[in-house]
Amino acid sequence: MPISRTRRTGAAVVAAIACVSVTACSGGGADDGADYPTENIEVIVPFSAGGPTDTVTRLVADPMGAELGQQMVVQNVEGAGGTIGAGEASRARPDGYTLLLHHIGMSTAPALYENLPYDPQADFAPVGLVAEVPMTIISRNDLGPTTMDELATYIQQNQSTITYANAGVGSASQLCGLLLERALGVDFQEVPYDGAGPAIADVVGGQVDFMCDQTTNTSGQIRGGEVTAYAVTTPERLESLPDLQTTAEAGLPDLELSIWHGLYAPAETPEAVISKLEGALQTALADEAVANSFSDLGATVPAAEDQTPEGLAARLAEQTALWGEVISEPVG
Repeated sequence: MPISRTRRTGAAVVAAIACVSVTACSGGGADDGADYPTENIEVIVPFSAGGPTDTVTRLVADPMGAELGQQMVVQNVEGAGGTIGAGEASRARPDGYTLLLHHIGMSTAPALYENLPYDPQADFAPVGLVAEVPMTIISRNDLGPTTMDELATYIQQNQSTITYANAGVGSASQLCGLLLERALGVDFQEVPYDGAGPAIADVVGGQVDFMCDQTTNTSGQIRGGEVTAYAVTTPERLESLPDLQTTAEAGLPDLELSIWHGLYAPAETPEAVISKLEGALQTALADEAVANSFSDLGATVPAAEDQTPEGLAARLAEQTALWGEVISEPVG
């Protein structure tokens, strides 16, 4: 299992002490990626442990580490819709020993935050797309509606009192809620949480009425009958939840959303390092155990051409432009 801890130690400290001159730490050696990696690699997840992005990260961390010959150490740096962790990663030394695994929030942050302390496209070197994860619309079991059509009518009739849980500003659940409001022509009551875990826990417990979240976070509760499930936000039904209709089938064709996750290094990371990381990622995604785990959670492995720096860069640019039009008011 990948491990979590706060900072690199041991070999990293030895390496830092050894770098007593500019000559010793530049050119021809570790900086050009020729010997990479020689120590553990830290992967920043900008959300809480146990959440959807954390789950995706841990599924690929072990096989990537095995391919690279070093441990992938997962570090959760949560807060501010993922911008704190992403900001920390953007300021890390571009040597391949600090990476970022982030979701669609990389593309929405420029529209959501007026004073974003980093540029998602300029301050990062893409490695590759990691996963595509659909969203599911669920509610507390005693809400009343049993189909998506009934839920839509219920929301429209009770928009001033119904409560919608999300994992905070910039979270996948907040974005899905925004699209749902537009699709239904309503403005319901949002209840933000510090992470997806506590949000879905309160839906299960009946403290809030409903939410929309990634299958990596809801599949267990749906299968266990802990919540009422209405629809999945993909064009086709999921093999893992075959009885769950799509939003298009429910009469909401504009409510289509896939939460993609990408792996990044700080800008100016050597090309040789990026290449090794890209190869390790592709090896991990080709692992049958990883693919099966993704499938069990409703997630899918991206197409081969997307598991590349070019593929992730294109997705980030396209989605940044898209969400810049959808999100009209930044939060600060």
